[in-house]
Amino acid sequence: MEILTKAYDAPPVNRREIYRYMGDRNPDEQVRELVEQCLKEALPKLTYKLCYCELTDVETEKLFEHAPDSYFEDLRSSVLFGATIGIAMDRLISRYSQISPVRGLVMEAIGSERIESLCDAFNEDVKHMAAMAGLNAKRRISPGYGSFSIERQRDIFRLLDCPRKIGLSLTESLMMTPAKSVTALIGITEEADCPEDEDGGKCAGCMRRNCSFRER
Repeated sequence: MEILTKAYDAPPVNRREIYRYMGDRNPDEQVRELVEQCLKEALPKLTYKLCYCELTDVETEKLFEHAPDSYFEDLRSSVLFGATIGIAMDRLISRYSQISPVRGLVMEAIGSERIESLCDAFNEDVKHMAAMAGLNAKRRISPGYGSFSIERQRDIFRLLDCPRKIGLSLTESLMMTPAKSVTALIGITEEADCPEDEDGGKCAGCMRRNCSFRER
């Protein structure tokens, strides 16, 4: 199967998401100013890259044959991808965690928002391509969520060749480097509407019901 790469321009910044990752949904003026300072420093240093491939329904079933979650039922095909915003964000987080923990927290939140925004942009592109074929793309699902075992990371990295394609590595403990990276699968279905998207928003489709970042 063909492994493709794609680079994005910086997606629009969602400050509301940054505040949410910081655990401060109603920041005061001082916090907002700190976020703007950190954004000004961080944004020019980031890159937005991913690698991906399309899997048939048979290939998807073979790769995830022991995943019992309903997400994998009745898929027509799927898109498997790895994404990263690069090592510079890791360096900023590490640096400020040592000399200014508050600024380190803000950088951590910015990194989380940036990688999620990249994945959202790609998810929307896949949804658009699927719609052109009369199909529907589900919201992405990543290893470690629900019954989607984190052990699948090894299979994903092997299949996508992430280190060579986008400089994304996997440690023996299944941690990704750079840290602000994501691997995920987007299911393609013939269903007119994907059930997990009916309520809108990424939290509606996420299986981590006890997550502190949930919007509802």
